[in-house]
Amino acid sequence: MRHRGVEPSIDATAYVAPSAVIVGDVRVGPGARILHGAVITAEDGEVTVGEDAVVMEQALIRGRAGHPARVGAAVMIGPHTHINGSTVEDEAFIATGASLFPGSRIGRGAEVRINGVVQVNTVVAPGAVVPIGWVAVGAPASILPPERHDEIWAIQRKLDFGGTVYGVGRETSMRDLMRRQSEYYGAHRGDDLVEP
Repeated sequence: MRHRGVEPSIDATAYVAPSAVIVGDVRVGPGARILHGAVITAEDGEVTVGEDAVVMEQALIRGRAGHPARVGAAVMIGPHTHINGSTVEDEAFIATGASLFPGSRIGRGAEVRINGVVQVNTVVAPGAVVPIGWVAVGAPASILPPERHDEIWAIQRKLDFGGTVYGVGRETSMRDLMRRQSEYYGAHRGDDLVEP
């Protein structure tokens, strides 16, 4: 899909499944594989998928103006994974159901295992592992089990989730936030289908 006047660029050696959706300023590199049901959308910022990266079924990758999404070379993105404005360096493994939030960075060769969470503005070191269901928070990342919520929140509250993700402060009401989000995503009303 062409979005905000920009259409995807897909290398001739890449594969995009017929049921995948690629929207806007997305660059898919040589040998990359985008499998069925995956959605890669450059809202108002770019997305790049590197050489020989594999984006599995039902994964979502979203780029934003302040937080482009970058997936390096030889990266595995598991099914049902959510990558929003994050940088994933070469040879990383992002398992099924993982969630990576804006401003986060996953170092080369790192692993975020099944249902792992990497919070906004968090930096996971090269080669590090976020265990199944655990949460990485902070820069450098503290990697904690979910039952240590108070410790996670003590770090997370300083990372400015609302400002990073939505560009708003804590005083913004849900009504105002969703009005802004509705306007922002309303830009898709002007999208055009681009023939492969």
